[in-house]
Amino acid sequence: MKTVASLLLGLLPAMAQAFELDGVALGGREADIKKAYPSAFCRPLDWKSQAADRRCDDARITFGGVPARATFYLKADAIQAFDLRFDSTGRDKVTARLKSRWGAPLSEITESLSRRERSDRKVYKARWAKGRDQAVLTVPLERKRATLSASRGNFDEEIYRVR
Repeated sequence: MKTVASLLLGLLPAMAQAFELDGVALGGREADIKKAYPSAFCRPLDWKSQAADRRCDDARITFGGVPARATFYLKADAIQAFDLRFDSTGRDKVTARLKSRWGAPLSEITESLSRRERSDRKVYKARWAKGRDQAVLTVPLERKRATLSASRGNFDEEIYRVR
């Protein structure tokens, strides 16, 4: 019995760490962002959205040893989503960091997208999900910029919806 309890307690930190950047997790507060990223610039959104009312940007972070830019979206002082943008050459380091923090992705694939009269484009994608929260890592292999997006509920559909 003690072994099962120890195993379950060992899993709790990994589960609690789901969908976070350096301890700033979905559901966290603006104060958490400012504590982890003191140079983050927070301001109201430039457009009306039911998904978020504020955003915090920081162009000077390092994630998994890779220089990156982060944007956090908040609604009523709760983080609803974040985006991490980084050079695609850092894919292996970022992926390793995410897997160590979030566990194995639900799906992981390199897609080949065909394009008219041009060579196919290869895109690496990894997807994680936990309840209403989801995260997707997208790395176009022939392009410079890669993106990690994590969000709650229907954030992706609502953030740019015109009202």
